[in-house]
Amino acid sequence: MARLTHPPRPWRGAVLLVAGTYFAVPLLASLVFTVDVPGQGFTLDSYTRIFGADGFTAALLRSMGLALATVALALLLTVPAALAVRLSGSGRLRAVLEVVCTLPLVVPPVALVAGLGTVLKWGPDHLATTPLYQTFVALQNPSFPLVLVFAYVVMALPFVYRSLDAGLRAVDVRTLVEAARDLGASWPRALFAVVLPNLRTALLNASFLALALVLGEFTVASLLGFQPFAVWIVQASGADAQLSVAVSLLSLLLTWGLLLVVTGLARTRGTVTSRTKEAS
Repeated sequence: MARLTHPPRPWRGAVLLVAGTYFAVPLLASLVFTVDVPGQGFTLDSYTRIFGADGFTAALLRSMGLALATVALALLLTVPAALAVRLSGSGRLRAVLEVVCTLPLVVPPVALVAGLGTVLKWGPDHLATTPLYQTFVALQNPSFPLVLVFAYVVMALPFVYRSLDAGLRAVDVRTLVEAARDLGASWPRALFAVVLPNLRTALLNASFLALALVLGEFTVASLLGFQPFAVWIVQASGADAQLSVAVSLLSLLLTWGLLLVVTGLARTRGTVTSRTKEAS
């Protein structure tokens, strides 16, 4: 059988070259800015001072904690809802869920902050004599502001839902659940032992998108007066611009590393699944 060959397409290489240049030039310029100090020449002082910078560790740990809480809460909300809609087969419920999860895309972060700020100011004034007052205080705890978790969950819903929806489209969930139930599995076991393992790639992608959003979010946290990692970077730039750029490059490498981990886990899962099918 003759093997089909595709003619070379030079425009693909040109597009990749332009795209690579577009992304690489700013990164290289930032790297040169951090290692080339006027009057000193080449130095890595900006990078050696990162971990000892005032507030760096606290801000990074705060953002990581907020990111993990956001991922957990977002998946806890979207996974059961998406599975229930998929198993019910109702087109109307699916349309409603899509609208609800996509709605945050049309709400500007400034409008979200305005609403949250109004509620947070209203609560202590009207609930000072009730037990709910301590709830509002806990929501605004500077060391771990839960209000940011709720805001980030709302902002991450479109990305998390789209990733899960893509995974559910590739899996016949109803058939898997019915087969597990016929074999005697309970509903929780059918979902956790049969359905969720087949959604591993979708869950990893959704988690990565939510994690990247939290680590890079600035507007909501800054306007509400909290200091996660992104806000700390901007504030540090006023005192030491080179240190701020070095930290930004470090955070970018951290995000890329997480992306590579997610990609590696997804490929490992795909390889194991294909080998299992071949063996059977």
